[in-house]
Amino acid sequence: MNTNTPAQAHSPRSLHQLGVMCGLAAGAWLGAAEAPTKLVTMGFSPFIISLGMVAGVFVARWTVPVALKGTGFVLMDLKEKPHLMIWAILAGMLWAVANTLTVFAIRDVGLSIAFPLWNTNSLVGLFWGWLLFNELRGSATKDWMKVLGGAAAIVVGACLLAWATQHHTGAGPSNATLGILAALGAGVMWGTMYIPYRKAYISGMNPLSFVTVFTFGELGTTIALGSAFHGGLANLWTELGKVQGALFWLFLGGFCWVLGDLFQQYAAKYIGIGRGIPLSNTNQLWGLAWGALVFGELAALGMDGRMLVIGGSLIMIAGAVSISLAEAPPSEQLSWKRAMDRECTRYNMNSETVAAAVRGEEAFTDAGLKRHWWEAVIVAAAIGVFIWLGLRATPQQIAVSTPWMMILSLASLVFLFVCGWVLWKKTKFS
Repeated sequence: MNTNTPAQAHSPRSLHQLGVMCGLAAGAWLGAAEAPTKLVTMGFSPFIISLGMVAGVFVARWTVPVALKGTGFVLMDLKEKPHLMIWAILAGMLWAVANTLTVFAIRDVGLSIAFPLWNTNSLVGLFWGWLLFNELRGSATKDWMKVLGGAAAIVVGACLLAWATQHHTGAGPSNATLGILAALGAGVMWGTMYIPYRKAYISGMNPLSFVTVFTFGELGTTIALGSAFHGGLANLWTELGKVQGALFWLFLGGFCWVLGDLFQQYAAKYIGIGRGIPLSNTNQLWGLAWGALVFGELAALGMDGRMLVIGGSLIMIAGAVSISLAEAPPSEQLSWKRAMDRECTRYNMNSETVAAAVRGEEAFTDAGLKRHWWEAVIVAAAIGVFIWLGLRATPQQIAVSTPWMMILSLASLVFLFVCGWVLWKKTKFS
């Protein structure tokens, strides 16, 4: 039996600020994670690129929760809410399909263009948050205007970017159209994926527990897609062996994605998917920076095309910021509580325990949740995989700007350590 002994009560404003910070950190790391997918421009199969990244994701999703909270905590959390495991697997399956679509999009229209298009997932997430989890219900008119105005800005920005892709790049119309459709399809998949996210967090599940199960859905689906495309597991394994020299970079991209996704999960927990997801979609700014500054993707564009890309990105960012600044008033928080109570009644959960977990308080204080020796082995094994792949990595024939790559990497690390420290100090990663 679990006990909930809150170490510290957090005000709604404090949790909102924490969620905003997590959303910004998520943007930095989700943006950096997509850089290795540029390998698709060298002729690698999108399914192989996706599988390599997901393999890195699988390793990281097991390692990070074990390092931060331990296997005892994760297993206890899953035992308390077993009904959420199928939702986590479903979310992973949606993620895998979306991630594969993004690789196709990057191949056809480039990283700096595809990023903002698939970030229309914020519109999908906003709709599901309102429909299923009472987000925005009970809010004042000004909050609705912030959210709806931000949503309109995201649509306008996406249209500008699509126009720039179709009329100002060197890609053929067919490729550009397919790239746009792939990016928008990824947005729909990722927007729907946030339903299991929110369902888990209004039920008091810890994000670290959720992603541990999530990874089985994404890895299984990616293997299935790759096998179907390449004519079986044997052929898929053969193709994977051909890109052994690039696997380190793909694993690294997957690891970066996990860090960004974890921050995104905490943002969704503390400020909802209608606000947290648009804020994490500032990754489009980071994607634009990586694509334009590191890979020189905008070099072939004329001045008109560049202005459309930059203007569309800025408009979409302004829309996301507008949505994120609409802090939930007490009346809306009451609507959130009704959604939480509904889940507690449906699955026979203790509402007080769940409410404490939703507020970021420690869910388990049982002394039996001690650390185990095998946790160090798991972390060491993950580090060993990266070292092994790193020793076999080969330079890839992609032109990059090393100074800009170092600057963007350093900025991402600042977000990681600052936000990680605040999250630990306030909630102990709860």
